[in-house]
Amino acid sequence: MSLITEEQLDALQEFINIGVGRAAGMLNEMVDSPILLNVPVLKIFDIDTLTQEVVTRFNSHSLSVVRLDYCGSFSGSAELVFPTESASALVALLTGEERDSPDLDAVKIGTLTEVGNIVINGVLGSISNVLKQQMTYRLPLYFEDTIDRLLASNYSFDRHTVFLLAQTRFDIKQLEIMGEIILIFEMSSFGELLSCIDQELGLISQP
Repeated sequence: MSLITEEQLDALQEFINIGVGRAAGMLNEMVDSPILLNVPVLKIFDIDTLTQEVVTRFNSHSLSVVRLDYCGSFSGSAELVFPTESASALVALLTGEERDSPDLDAVKIGTLTEVGNIVINGVLGSISNVLKQQMTYRLPLYFEDTIDRLLASNYSFDRHTVFLLAQTRFDIKQLEIMGEIILIFEMSSFGELLSCIDQELGLISQP
């Protein structure tokens, strides 16, 4: 999609990297081993191309999703998405539970919701702080399903919805766990975001 310039995309990636860096610092307090987060890839999609991307990426695997709605200067929702197997591995590392422990499911929802809340708030907080905008957040929600069912049942988006997909890598104990941060904007809100980025880039470029 040609809705965004390379400079705007680079700026957004920098904001998101700042956010996940702060989130990593908070997650480090939950576990003895250092946690590194980075976002090597940031892409923009409409609903059709996003569907193709995530279906190709995740196939028919079950997904664990933490979703948080936000409003204010920008409105939409943000999701942290993991293949459920990767999510279980992350929970095991964070909690010290064995992967095959019957207690793992009992702590899984709470742990992943907390992780999602930390990461998403870090990203949205970074964007709003750098751009000097206000956003408020609803409580995060957790759910699991296949990508086909998630797209069919949880998304009622139209052609004016813009999606930013940030591929996120969690490095813990030399185990790479991949997740996705999906930021969802209505077109009008996305336009406002780009306008704010342009203003910030203009300020940065001034002598």
